[in-house]
Amino acid sequence: MGTNQGPHLSRREFLRGLGSIAILAGSTLPTMASSQWQAGEGEPLFASALRKPDGTYAFSILMEDGTAVFEHALPDRGHCCAWHQQTGKLVAFARRPDNFAVLINGRSRTEPIAFKSPTNRHFYGHGVFSPDGRLLFAPENDWSAKRGVIGVYDMSDARAVHRIGEFPSYGIGPHEILWSEMHQCLVVANGGILTHPDRRRQKLNIASMAPNISFIDPSSGSLIAQHQLPAHLHQVSLRHMALDALGKVWVGGQYEGPEQDLPPLVSCFSVDHEPELLELPEQLTSSLNNYVGSVSTSKDGTVISTTCPRGNKVLFWETATKELIGTQGIDDGCGVAALGKREFLITDGSGTLRYVHVDENYLEVTGVRSGASWDNHLTAL
Repeated sequence: MGTNQGPHLSRREFLRGLGSIAILAGSTLPTMASSQWQAGEGEPLFASALRKPDGTYAFSILMEDGTAVFEHALPDRGHCCAWHQQTGKLVAFARRPDNFAVLINGRSRTEPIAFKSPTNRHFYGHGVFSPDGRLLFAPENDWSAKRGVIGVYDMSDARAVHRIGEFPSYGIGPHEILWSEMHQCLVVANGGILTHPDRRRQKLNIASMAPNISFIDPSSGSLIAQHQLPAHLHQVSLRHMALDALGKVWVGGQYEGPEQDLPPLVSCFSVDHEPELLELPEQLTSSLNNYVGSVSTSKDGTVISTTCPRGNKVLFWETATKELIGTQGIDDGCGVAALGKREFLITDGSGTLRYVHVDENYLEVTGVRSGASWDNHLTAL
């Protein structure tokens, strides 16, 4: 833990000052009909689902001290969001196996638009916009056919969201989905776990899991490339991802095999190469409880952060060398988003937000949402 209080103290006090101003002014959270928020100007903004102190759920647009500039109630627990910077559109998704989502527009005075997946589908908590913002691609469970699909939604209507089609995810349990600018394609993490909404989150095929990373042409829905881990690692569910500056896909795994096993939990994928497994010292691996919760890249794509909330640790990797360059101990720290080239903001299940500087090994609480619990993911806007 760092002790240098120079620029970090100023940053913290500035953020606290903003929160104090809001409290003294007696301000309330704006509704989209009366106010707008816009990322990219002034104070950085982030997005996260949360459980509020009264036990209800919401989706929040917040500053790095946790002060909300906008908040929208959710009917149940949320998970992550899709964000399109050019249009200011954001879609907050339900945690699987729920089927609700909410479109929030930060550059208009329109009310949020709630929509659902079809009755025989449910969301997996993630999605991604097409580069022009017109389409939304959302991983879904087609449980009757025991397969994953990518639902395609038209987001161009200011009054409603229209589902216009779907194509295969080329696996079971599609979870996170990314857009690869380098390869002009979608990247889908098929976690490999079969579920059915009637049995909620029960895992039905652990013995026969076959997770993969699929690269998909969005215009045709055809498979460009697909890669799996070696057969003996088929129970490493591939769930969360981030793209580095070189277009490599960094993937965090969640192991469903025997607890005493210590498989590699972080790997790198690309369109035309077999996956590369990243090894860690056994003592560190054994402390992670075989679980990576979230993966994020720095602003310039040169550092990857992988959070391990069940092991109360966050790991940092240099993308050029694929070497581990730092760790931080954070209880139940899972949501992570870039603040800069070597800086991240991390949220946890107790409502705390922390600033981390990778090189300085610096960790500082920037804010606490008392009585609340941040969900698994944090998105920089």
